[in-house]
Amino acid sequence: MNAHRNGQSVSVILPRKQAGYAGDSAPANAVVNAPRLLTMGVLVALVCLALSGCAPGFYPLLLTEPTSVRVERVGPALSTCEDRFITHDLPHNTTTADGVIRMYEANGAGVAINDLDNDGDLDLVLGNYDNPNSIFWNEGGLRFRQEQMPIGRTRAVAAVDVDGDGWTDLTLTRVGGAVNFWRNRGADVAADAPGRFVQEFVNGLAKPAYAIDWADLDADGDLDAVTASYDIGLLTELGNEYLLRGESGVYIHWNDADGFRAQRLTDEAQALAITLWDEDGDGRGDLLVGNDFALPDQFWRNSADGWQLAAIFPETTHSTMSFDLADVDNSGRAALFASDMKPPDNNPETMRAWAPLMEAEHPPLPAGDPQRMENVLLIADPGGNFQNMGRDRQLDATGWSWSGLFGDLDQDGQLDLYIVNGFAESTTFAHLDGHELVERNQALRNTGGGFERMPDWGLGSERGGRGAAQGDLDGDGDLDIVVNNLRGNAQLFENRLCGGASLQVELRQPGSANPAAIGATAFLETPAGRLRRDVRVTRGYLSSDPGQLHFGFPADAQPRLLLIRWPDGKWSTVSAPSPGQKLIVSRTEHQQE
Repeated sequence: MNAHRNGQSVSVILPRKQAGYAGDSAPANAVVNAPRLLTMGVLVALVCLALSGCAPGFYPLLLTEPTSVRVERVGPALSTCEDRFITHDLPHNTTTADGVIRMYEANGAGVAINDLDNDGDLDLVLGNYDNPNSIFWNEGGLRFRQEQMPIGRTRAVAAVDVDGDGWTDLTLTRVGGAVNFWRNRGADVAADAPGRFVQEFVNGLAKPAYAIDWADLDADGDLDAVTASYDIGLLTELGNEYLLRGESGVYIHWNDADGFRAQRLTDEAQALAITLWDEDGDGRGDLLVGNDFALPDQFWRNSADGWQLAAIFPETTHSTMSFDLADVDNSGRAALFASDMKPPDNNPETMRAWAPLMEAEHPPLPAGDPQRMENVLLIADPGGNFQNMGRDRQLDATGWSWSGLFGDLDQDGQLDLYIVNGFAESTTFAHLDGHELVERNQALRNTGGGFERMPDWGLGSERGGRGAAQGDLDGDGDLDIVVNNLRGNAQLFENRLCGGASLQVELRQPGSANPAAIGATAFLETPAGRLRRDVRVTRGYLSSDPGQLHFGFPADAQPRLLLIRWPDGKWSTVSAPSPGQKLIVSRTEHQQE
């Protein structure tokens, strides 16, 4: 049986039989193969996904041919239920030498979560300013061993396997605009030995950068990089030297055999954020750059004729701080959240604190300018046209907001939003104690049509967060959060909310140049709805999450089907995966060649 879309054949018969997998209770670490034949229910679900015929406005999925996989299941650790998050301080303080925050020192640094030593636990990397960066090795049970890196003065932190050897590397952007590559030495280093990462020069990865992201943009199997400069910050740091170099802007760095080859898209940027995703579903990754100040955000479509600027959003943020993409309505299509600065309320105390900033830096925008001084949530209608739903869903005003991250924190099948807030700078807020605008972080629960603030979740830290990332750090199946604060210890928020169930999925492509399957998309069909997750490198502000995908859903909702669209368009399915497991799904074709 074949379905057809855009002239492509979409087969629904898979190559292997997976016996006894639906709803069973096999032990942890069990290994099974993907199914060969599908039940009628699974067959119908797959055709719905491919043709978009079973859900109004569902995003069509471009599939090519099936591929076989090997599935390993890992059982969860025991979880504790207290219906709140528990805060743990980490001994890492991103700050300046004297504690005074001047100019763009206020921007802080990012954080990455990933398994850096391939032991199955997620580790942490936190950037710093005048102190060293930190690696926190996860030893289980939320116990971490800290190792300081020999450098600080870092902006973005991205954990990604650049060289495709199966070990996660680190790419950092520095305060002076350099891109640093830290290669993971892999099996050459003992599990608990220091010095796992060694800095190496990468030919061609040398343009000034503040934000960075990675994806396979030319479909050749390896990862390309995109970088963008923050011109005003680099001019402040480097002076006329930066102007004379004439290398500012946005670059695609194509991964060639002998290094990277840079292609310049624009010669100006004030970029605090980059995101890459296939916006139009044609199988090519598109690019959005989020600019600070009055320079508009810029979207480039990756077409067969090259990169084309396009205006696809009716409204955008004005001073874009971060991006995140997520299927907030379970429609199958990713929506875009962008954070900005807008007072969270209009009480007199709040307005007095914000007054100098509003008067000095926010002149009226010209007529027709799409920029808005507020957060935006851009959702596409069934015709693919975006609308800003930020105000309608009570997301427009959350404070001076940095990282905004979606995740199903309460595991009810709806993606919630966590936003970190605050600002400190010696002149902008000289009228406030410690020259700091103190604001609470915001946890917003997705109610299935809007968002409500959840102060009882215990996520309202006031430490002035910048970078943030999410991942299951204690192995109990739910999402924990790490925030890299400015002038205060970093924090780990342990998720002890009650209720719900989860399935976690880790995708692997052994033997390929993209072993973590960056660019893959997974759909989980459940009685509570169809859930979508994407494998990306960076999210939020200057930070990166693990590629381990988290699906939350009600405890009584048995998943029916997991469909995986791999980066090359091939697909695989796993029938009726059991709740509470972590699935490690590995393609087998590369190993068979």
